[in-house]
Amino acid sequence: MAEVVNLHREKKRRARAAEADVARENRVRHGRTGAQKAADRLAAERQERVAEGQRIGRDGDGRTE
Repeated sequence: MAEVVNLHREKKRRARAAEADVARENRVRHGRTGAQKAADRLAAERQERVAEGQRIGRDGDGRTE
């Protein structure tokens, strides 16, 4: 004998599964992990510190001499 299925519940389940698939595809296509964002942010800060240290005519607190 066949299993009894609530059609309303099944429709909702399929819709959620479809939305999850779309979300997964969007994360792969457009997303970056939090670790990647943090690494990029740290690299930018490090690069800014190096550039600041190499500027001519600046003292330690950022004012011109």
